[in-house]
Amino acid sequence: MKVVIVGAGSVGTHLAKLLSGEHVDCVLIDADSERLGGLSDFDVMTYQASPTSIKAMKEAGVQHADLFVGVTPEESINMNACILAHALGAKKTVARIDNYEYLSPDLQPFFKNLGINSLIYPEVLAAGDIINSLKLSWVRQRWDVHDGALTLLGIKLRDSAEILNRPLRELCGPDDPYHIVAIKRDDDTLIPSGLDELRSNDLVYIMTTKNYIPYIRKIVGKEHYTDVKNVIIMGGSKTAVRAALAIPDYMSVKIIEKDSKRCEKLNELFENEEAMVIHGDGRDLGLLQEEGIRHTQAFVALTENAETNILACLTAKKLGVRKTVALVENLDYVNMAESLDIGTIINKKTIAASHIFQMLLDADVDNLRSLMLVDAEVAEFIAAEGSRVTKKPVKDLGLPFGVTIGGMVRKGTGMLVNGNSQIEAGDSVMVFCHEAKLHNIEKYFKSNTIW
Repeated sequence: MKVVIVGAGSVGTHLAKLLSGEHVDCVLIDADSERLGGLSDFDVMTYQASPTSIKAMKEAGVQHADLFVGVTPEESINMNACILAHALGAKKTVARIDNYEYLSPDLQPFFKNLGINSLIYPEVLAAGDIINSLKLSWVRQRWDVHDGALTLLGIKLRDSAEILNRPLRELCGPDDPYHIVAIKRDDDTLIPSGLDELRSNDLVYIMTTKNYIPYIRKIVGKEHYTDVKNVIIMGGSKTAVRAALAIPDYMSVKIIEKDSKRCEKLNELFENEEAMVIHGDGRDLGLLQEEGIRHTQAFVALTENAETNILACLTAKKLGVRKTVALVENLDYVNMAESLDIGTIINKKTIAASHIFQMLLDADVDNLRSLMLVDAEVAEFIAAEGSRVTKKPVKDLGLPFGVTIGGMVRKGTGMLVNGNSQIEAGDSVMVFCHEAKLHNIEKYFKSNTIW
């Protein structure tokens, strides 16, 4: 497996590090030697050259690449590089873009004819995660599969939860409507067994079906959380724009932006009054109180500065806002932000890297998400005809350590999985993977695998 990446920015370097851990032959091209220097400790070959240099592409082995990734800050460079890579022989290409129009499904055949197999807009992906977290004010992270047939919920437990301090075998039997797939306790990630117990302040990941979300809300003690109707967003970034445009109609949005020229641009973008734009500093307590922070259910900090976002969310919580969301692009700050209990944490590069990594798996994978707080991935594998997962019940599959199956969707119906469950060809299976390589998991779902 060979991957060539152009652009050693946040997405490119994070993806390269992820691939090095999966033992993928990875080459990273960038014109800036300083950016490339940060990868010296990883199994990644670096090449200093222009992202669109045909000579550099040939020397990097693009003609043998299974995937070519263009993730420089410039959309036109990424697209041109993908077109060149395709012409040189790369099997698949993906380009990072910042033009929403290009994501239209009607344009996919057009771009494919140009040699671009996939387009990725990190700000749109991040906005989707923000909206998902706002829809359920009491969860830290939410991932819906097949229009909510299955849902993965990341929830911070408090003393009010009724499922604390009891062995999981008493809580999650074969007939119970939820499955606990992971627990984050302090700095440790636990793949739970029947003897483990949940404690206050654990971050727990629960797989359930959409009909039982109200029940989950009750047993985790979150019924007192009010639904989000009023949202204040600090920072008028591209992510803020995409989030405001996609927010449900029953929510009202105010965007606070300190740059007056950016405010003018935002007012032009929101011509249908999707959001109210306010010129000011979102850290100004007087301004926040004036704009009704005490009657706001959610505060979303989306500036380009992680420290600013973290501090702003802490301030909002002190002022009574229960739901806070912070964009934290510096991975070194993620654990600190979680320990400060600021709420939902969004990181564009991990979201984007997960979507790109999905294209490398040989098995049929519909979706892949990174759960950075527990250092794990959740992948939606489609079980192929004759694959190993269809041969035996789940308890007899011999899955690697750190891997658990949380649920599956069969003919549009979500169902939880236990040791006696039998997976059938065509089932969409949710696999939680911690401290195990996804390339070691996918072979269970491929047809005609020889064992």
